[in-house]
Amino acid sequence: MKSIKIFTVISACLFLVACKKWVDYNPREDFKITDQEYLKTEADYRAMAVGCYSPLTWLNQLVLIGDVITENSVTAGESASDQLPLQQIDNYTHTSVNSTIADLWQSSYEGINRANYLTQYKDKNIAGETITFVGKEALYGEVQFLRAFYYFTLVKMFGDVPLFVDRRLGVTETNSLTRSAKTAVYAQIEKDLIAAIAVLPVAQTEQGRVTKYAAQALLGKVYLYQKKYTESAAMLENVINKFSLVSNFGSIFLQSGENGQESVFEIQYSNGQGTYDWGHPTRNQGNLVVQQSGVRGFSGINGMPYASGWSTNLPTANLAAIYAAGDQRKDVTVFNVEAYKLANPQFNIVYLVAPYRNTGFYSGKFQPRVGESSGQIELNYGNNFRTIRYADVLLMAAEANNLAAAPNDVKAQTYLNLVRRRAFGNTNNDITSTGTSLGDAIFAERRRELAMEGEYFFDLVRTGKAATVLTPLGFIAGKHELFPIPLGEVNGGLTQNPGY
Repeated sequence: MKSIKIFTVISACLFLVACKKWVDYNPREDFKITDQEYLKTEADYRAMAVGCYSPLTWLNQLVLIGDVITENSVTAGESASDQLPLQQIDNYTHTSVNSTIADLWQSSYEGINRANYLTQYKDKNIAGETITFVGKEALYGEVQFLRAFYYFTLVKMFGDVPLFVDRRLGVTETNSLTRSAKTAVYAQIEKDLIAAIAVLPVAQTEQGRVTKYAAQALLGKVYLYQKKYTESAAMLENVINKFSLVSNFGSIFLQSGENGQESVFEIQYSNGQGTYDWGHPTRNQGNLVVQQSGVRGFSGINGMPYASGWSTNLPTANLAAIYAAGDQRKDVTVFNVEAYKLANPQFNIVYLVAPYRNTGFYSGKFQPRVGESSGQIELNYGNNFRTIRYADVLLMAAEANNLAAAPNDVKAQTYLNLVRRRAFGNTNNDITSTGTSLGDAIFAERRRELAMEGEYFFDLVRTGKAATVLTPLGFIAGKHELFPIPLGEVNGGLTQNPGY
């Protein structure tokens, strides 16, 4: 069976509970609802829209992939067979039967199918009734943003992909799917985001819901990926000065820093329920990456804040070396566990050295912390992903202005240096170069600022730098810019990407 036929649309978030986040739900309470029984009221539409957000949380492994496939980090873990799909991606031995890649494909299309279900019945439900309510257009702006986000995930991973937008597809319909050119997919992404921008509010009463600024930022990024630099610069300008950089870089990734002043869009995770499913660890309510990133056997006394993890996704010495003295991002991004132990003798810290490919470093941005999980601890950490941060917007705007048809290097320098001044706490490290040298500085800054957040590989590919940088790791030009279409889809009639 083709894996695009993942699920019939389900009411993944109907049972909202009074916990810390509006996306809280119990995965074991999912159930199918027929068309005839649903979309009868405003509450039905709103509940289904919340369900469209749920597959975002299932995309967490993309954050790891964006770094372990580069020189930023290694999969590590217990052995060469631990987290095997990630090990294969790390080693460039991944194939069309890689389960992590297949899960990202399936999760994205589940999100699309849910969004399409609402699109199909926007004007009239299955009974032909018109359901109107205040805020319906804005709600559909959220749905369009989410569909665009899922398609953007697919197109940057796989290139040409099946494109459908008018309705939820049934089992028989998926058998006739073909791949659409990525230009057509990008055109649909742009269309959805432009429509979303027109109706979304600049702020939401519930944190984590999509805003106009989030849609503008994503559209600016989509333009950047297509090398539409002038359009990207103009779109991102709408977001400039609507947010601000926090002074303490490390605070962004704390629980207290969620949905903060630098957050343009965050994927919301929760630890409010104790239920879990080891069969689908990425589809629990918690953020699996936190457990994967933790130090193995990490424990201590007298208030030691960190909890134990699996020593997966370890930053490398190569990454640690790119930070200059005084850059506060280094210790946050590249957490040196032994240095932390020596600096904090009061905790009586013990830990196990990572058994496989130990680097001595861990992802500080996603370290598990005591008391921030529930139920099955490994699967229920509630750490959000800061999916679009204001610093990312500034650096994208800097790049777009530097490469626009009429370059504006003054703006590019300004936006770049805002990020650098936060990093160093002064103006002594400002960049004054122009042209290509400025562009190189912006790209290098993106790596420093966004390391371990899943952006680096895709930045290398979209800028044409991947072959130069990654060939020593096993990257093959003309093949590894894209990931393989899952085998179930190829057997179902879709063509495969080159080299797989």
